[in-house]
Amino acid sequence: MIHQPQTQAQPQPPQLHAVPKRHTSQPGSPQQAVQHAVQPLLRAEGVSLEYRSRAHTVRATHDVSFDVYRGDRFVLLGPSGCGKSSLLKAAGGFLAPSAGSISVNGRAVSGPGPDRVAVFQEFDQLPPWKTVRQNVMFPLLASKKLKRGEAEERAMHWIGKVGLAGFADAYPHTLSGGMKQRVAIARALAMQPEVLLMDEPFAALDALTRRKMQEELGRLWEEARFTLLFVTHSIEEALVVGNRILLLSPHPGRVRAELNSHQFGLHSTGSPEFQAAAHRIHRLLFDEQADAASHAALASAPASASASASSGAVTAAATAAAVTQPGAVTRCAAAASPEFAVPAAAIAIASAAGLPVPVPSFTAAPPPGGHDALDAIGRRLAL
Repeated sequence: MIHQPQTQAQPQPPQLHAVPKRHTSQPGSPQQAVQHAVQPLLRAEGVSLEYRSRAHTVRATHDVSFDVYRGDRFVLLGPSGCGKSSLLKAAGGFLAPSAGSISVNGRAVSGPGPDRVAVFQEFDQLPPWKTVRQNVMFPLLASKKLKRGEAEERAMHWIGKVGLAGFADAYPHTLSGGMKQRVAIARALAMQPEVLLMDEPFAALDALTRRKMQEELGRLWEEARFTLLFVTHSIEEALVVGNRILLLSPHPGRVRAELNSHQFGLHSTGSPEFQAAAHRIHRLLFDEQADAASHAALASAPASASASASSGAVTAAATAAAVTQPGAVTRCAAAASPEFAVPAAAIAIASAAGLPVPVPSFTAAPPPGGHDALDAIGRRLAL
């Protein structure tokens, strides 16, 4: 978009414009780079999940939609039985939706693949007859991504990253629970997946080890900037681990709200802002009037925050206000609106690029469907 120079400068708030169509951007242009950056890496659209038996059908989730951007630490948070682990399994390709779809890089998820690797909470997810080194090497060799020498080199790199270089030849039964989880994380990151799936990986650990593992996960993310889809039922853990949190209602799981949480971390757990955000999430999850309160909060936003859904434009000032507010609600069940996904995309771009947030100006997310050629991994792996 080309702007003609103005004869008289008028103070105008910076505007956020929709990304130009692909044929209007030159290859390698900033517009094209931003368009790629804000395209969701993982997208769930109207996902309903069911478990069926001869006697009856149990619906785990109903009409759940969310976008995970590259570099996100996206948390699914909700009470037991809300379907958050089922959503993770569906994203991994282990459970087919009864309605809706899940896609990665624009391609529908139809089964497990090496572009999505999971870490679970159970300690017995490591083959006991393999050493730490062999466990981390195993998926690299089974998927034929690397030859043995290269696989061992990469495995030792990640084993060192999780602080287990001295235990490379140890067997799982000689390791503590926390050490086993470190091996599982190293094995997952060694695959260099598009999305790392973690299903309450620290739930079975004691409080001190859990805190240490949360700290190490944050350090690994700062170094590698991987994309994380994380499941937990702990409000505090969600605030510490995630930069965006999707709140699910009690069974069957529906989207209750989506919040920004990039301001928080282990350093802020005792702060009044952290406690206020935790209390707010609790109300959104369990209060009967949660949806109405969230809707009122969004409706009370300044008029400048409103945007035309047809044009996709929203002011940068409104975006910055939403991004910088601790625990800001960017979406809720009572008032789901396209423009409220923009702050989340903003955080994702800043996080992936290693930039501080908020980002003062960038473009709104383009419509879904582009850049499917970037999905370079077509092989499916069933370990």
